[in-house]
Amino acid sequence: MGRWEPNARGRLEQAALDLYSERGFEQTTAAQIAKRAGLTERTFFRHYADKREVLFGGSQALEEIFVDTLAGTPDTVAPIDAMASTLETVAAFFLERHEFARQRQAVIVANAELRERELIKLASLSAALAATLRRRGVKEPAASLTAEAGIAVFKVGFERWVGESDEERGLADFLRESLAELKVVAAGE
Repeated sequence: MGRWEPNARGRLEQAALDLYSERGFEQTTAAQIAKRAGLTERTFFRHYADKREVLFGGSQALEEIFVDTLAGTPDTVAPIDAMASTLETVAAFFLERHEFARQRQAVIVANAELRERELIKLASLSAALAATLRRRGVKEPAASLTAEAGIAVFKVGFERWVGESDEERGLADFLRESLAELKVVAAGE
């Protein structure tokens, strides 16, 4: 086995996605993922606690990008505009990952346990964003509403992006459109 070859995490992620797509999430084991990636099962468990985490391993990095970007936005910027700027920056996290994101989303949508896990991760992200906004001086309920709106825009834009076959348009385009729609809805137009 090539256990010392580079990019073990990336290979495990791709192997898991391929197997989940071919066999289904429930029918795939950690041992099968490791074998497909050319690694040992022990190596798998050094990187991931369980087979679900292969799909959610990037969520901590995503949360850090969201929080750090939002925290770095000048306090003079309106909360929703700070969130819009943050969404633009976060979209760069997904450059060159359209096919991976599409495949991952298909696996998650096909499994209730994974959909629940995704919602938990998004709720955690929203709480972190609300806390960041409060540290910036945004009062409640505006901090929580802005965080939830940002997550809603991200979720809707992301789902539209992964469903899109035209890779010319990036995630940022879909996030901008979703935010514009939210503003229209909120304005009652």
